[in-house]
Amino acid sequence: MFKKLLLVAALLLPMLASAQTLKIGLVDTSEILAKLPDTAAAQKQVDDVTKKYDEEYTKLGEEMKRMYNELQEMKEDELPAIRERKTREFTDYQQKIQQFEQTAMNDIQKLQQDLMMPIFQKIRTAVEAVGKEGGYSYVQEKNAQIVLYFDAPVVDLTNEVKAKLGVN
Repeated sequence: MFKKLLLVAALLLPMLASAQTLKIGLVDTSEILAKLPDTAAAQKQVDDVTKKYDEEYTKLGEEMKRMYNELQEMKEDELPAIRERKTREFTDYQQKIQQFEQTAMNDIQKLQQDLMMPIFQKIRTAVEAVGKEGGYSYVQEKNAQIVLYFDAPVVDLTNEVKAKLGVN
């Protein structure tokens, strides 16, 4: 019995010691992201591509409107084959526009992800460096969770991470 008690004490002692030295940091990555020049450059690229897609979509919409008006202006006695051909062309064009819209959205999302991944990695590397330099056991997003109570001291490391990245 005494041996079991000693074994439990031996196992718990290091846990209790490390619990007393637990150091927690918080980082507001949204604030850091907003201040990085890389973010503005990436957003400009995304905006430029989005603008090009919007311009093309507007042209497609104008053509679809023209086709629709042509269908509406058709006389009642128009030959069925002509009416059917124009209706089919209009329907096919609608599908092409929907396909274009989906492709454009996917392209923009992929571009945004491709441009932002290195920026997120840069922030993560800086957070890890600040955490290690400060001897932190745990660093979490400042706004990610609502914590109602925690007994260990918590430090906001946002300014240190921004300094590590060279932003104010």
